[in-house]
Amino acid sequence: MAIETPVIFNGANRILRVGIIGCGEISQVAHIPNINNLAHRFKTTYLCDISENALRHCAGKVLGGTPKVTASAEELCSSSDVDVVIIANADAYHIEHGLLALQNDKYCLIEKPATLCFRDIDMLIEAEKKSKGKVFVGTMRRYARAFIDAVEEVGKMDSIQYARVRDIIGPNATFVDQSGMYPQRFTDFQDKDSKDRADKEADIFKQAISKEFGLEVTPESSRMLRVLGALGTHDLSAMREVVGMPKSVAGAFLKLPGIFNVLFDYQNFPISYESGLNDVPQFDAHIEVYSQQKIVRVDFDSPYIKGLPVTMTIREKVGDGGFQERKVRKTYEDPYTLELLEFYDCVINGRTPKSNAEDAKKDVELFQMILRTGFKSRV
Repeated sequence: MAIETPVIFNGANRILRVGIIGCGEISQVAHIPNINNLAHRFKTTYLCDISENALRHCAGKVLGGTPKVTASAEELCSSSDVDVVIIANADAYHIEHGLLALQNDKYCLIEKPATLCFRDIDMLIEAEKKSKGKVFVGTMRRYARAFIDAVEEVGKMDSIQYARVRDIIGPNATFVDQSGMYPQRFTDFQDKDSKDRADKEADIFKQAISKEFGLEVTPESSRMLRVLGALGTHDLSAMREVVGMPKSVAGAFLKLPGIFNVLFDYQNFPISYESGLNDVPQFDAHIEVYSQQKIVRVDFDSPYIKGLPVTMTIREKVGDGGFQERKVRKTYEDPYTLELLEFYDCVINGRTPKSNAEDAKKDVELFQMILRTGFKSRV
């Protein structure tokens, strides 16, 4: 079926034509349904994946006309049917396909992590300088309204005493299976594709852990870096937005599987970061900041379930020995939807996203600090 040409308006009424690279879980559960729901802002016109079955499955999920499909990211990025690109495939290809989007002067939303090493993020930063497009890294928690409100509240504090960042969650499949999206996994790709991905991942781990961090590449260090890039990017990038970069890592217990802990030194106060996976099917993710007179906390629930709000709780001293607690929920709009709306605004108005490539480089700096402290301390 020929693709239906979308109506393109000027200014804020323009419908952006989206090409999605990667038809896996996150595209099936979040990106495609959200674009369908935001039909007044976006339209999926192109899909790319190395699995023909995944392409067929996802094409059937797209509303408003059948998208074109391809196994070539270069074809999608260069197409005149695509205004913006969402890169949601394996992490090892994020930089390669981000570069393709920028070379074609297109904004791209890259799922986190953008990358795990300085070499690759620096390539992305340099490519962005030469492009009319810009990079938007998908750290969607930072676009939750409650989180933005919490950043403002913390900014009003006279001084910070302590903060805690926690992200301990049960099996992700539990939440995905209950999302109502019924994502499918497909394995109709060739051995050479699996080998190419494994080779790229090995190169990235060697570059980051050995050449840049100065550590030994082991299954333990590689797994820790992978977890920091996956789950940790959400936590660490949000932490940075709330309180900035730490002075150093005072200590780190890095042992997987299980729960790990990092103690950040902010010179005048510490931050404890605890994260990991267990088998209890709950989602325990929050950031809590303490001052002498006030405690501000933002709680995140699973982003895969629509309608679970992100909330801000403020506890503070009032009067002479009084106590007040306020729980604020301004919207039920989920972080993925709010992220897309922010992405739209950045494209339409030519703005640089706050979660851009330069910002993502700070996450790599934190990965380096954490691994150097945690693994060198065992030598």
